[in-house]
Amino acid sequence: MPETTSHTAMNRDACPLFHTAIELLGCRWNGQILQVLIGGRRRFSELRSAIDDLTDAMLSRRLKDLESAGIVLREVSSARPIEVHYELTNVGAQLLPVLDAIADWSNIWARERSGGSEL
Repeated sequence: MPETTSHTAMNRDACPLFHTAIELLGCRWNGQILQVLIGGRRRFSELRSAIDDLTDAMLSRRLKDLESAGIVLREVSSARPIEVHYELTNVGAQLLPVLDAIADWSNIWARERSGGSEL
């Protein structure tokens, strides 16, 4: 295991905020929802179409969780017909390098698990 001298890294095990963040990001479907929203503002139906096997009920639940965590903003138009859009907040947008790092790590992890062959 690599050693690190970062104060943050040394206190991860004891930090409830770190645990809460990992639980939120690791919650099923949240990563995929965030990946889609990195591309910009989306309507509910656009999110649902972009993520295979995600039900309307589960998408609604996950969006409410992410909204309540301050990561996603839900915007309801006043025009008729009413349109609802979802987008990342400033805090949510700051997840881009985190998600990129996880994607990079997952590729390395997958290669090592498969014996080093290309996927």
